Amino acid sequence: MRYLQRENIMRINMILMASTALLISACSSQTAEEKAAEVVTEHASSKAALCEGFGPQTPRDISSKHGLNLDDFPMAPAATEMNLCNIHTHTNAEHKGPGFSVFVNDTGYGGYACNDTKSLTAEELTAPASNEFGYVKPGDTIEVHWVHTSCDITPGKGLGSCLSDSCTDPLLRVEAQTFLVVNDENALDFTSFGYEGNVIGGLHQPKSLPTGTGEPVVFRGSTTGPSYTEAVCSPLKVTWSVRPQCAKVDINSLNAWAKSGNVFEEKKSHGVRQLVTSPELLSPIE
Repeated sequence: MRYLQRENIMRINMILMASTALLISACSSQTAEEKAAEVVTEHASSKAALCEGFGPQTPRDISSKHGLNLDDFPMAPAATEMNLCNIHTHTNAEHKGPGFSVFVNDTGYGGYACNDTKSLTAEELTAPASNEFGYVKPGDTIEVHWVHTSCDITPGKGLGSCLSDSCTDPLLRVEAQTFLVVNDENALDFTSFGYEGNVIGGLHQPKSLPTGTGEPVVFRGSTTGPSYTEAVCSPLKVTWSVRPQCAKVDINSLNAWAKSGNVFEEKKSHGVRQLVTSPELLSPIE
């Protein structure tokens, strides 16, 4: 009798253990399904938030050629065949590239910093005697945009200078260079990249554009700036030419450019648009 009781107890325990295992398995499976559903929901919400009906957007990681936005608008001609309409800067780099891949933060003055930022000397980081150009100090990264247009215009303030009443849908091209700002007169002189009424062959042109910072990456995109996101897209279509490496620029020359009363009325560096990463908003780089 005692043997039968022990046998029955053992059988009951085995049944209970098996039932418990099944319950645990069922709960685990349910949790996994719930998590999968949450991921799908989050993904769908993310997709729903993307702007629709726009051409490819900017800025981007220029090291990646992938993109699914096939809006095939005409590429702009070389900058030398267009009118310079505006020069402005952003703090930090809006694009991410081989020479500027250090993420700063996701604020309006976030973006990316030059890779060599932490190797600057104390002398290079010394504050200048005066600062005429706002939101920039030694050790900062800036991305400079030389904006060109197919319109017959005169260079001036803002992107509105790239359009006219008779030319509302121009071809636009932006030549872009990322600089590491230092207090060093041996670094590049920003005024050498200015405008100051320079006209060549009847076209408004910068006095020069940076060289020696790698073959520019050329692609289709949009205008940038902190007012745009992946949910709020820019309608303008732009051919971009982005140099992949940083160069050092003397902050005193930036101050001189601002103090000279440049026709663009640029007295400070602008904020950034955060990196566009959704393939649906990026063009494939050829």
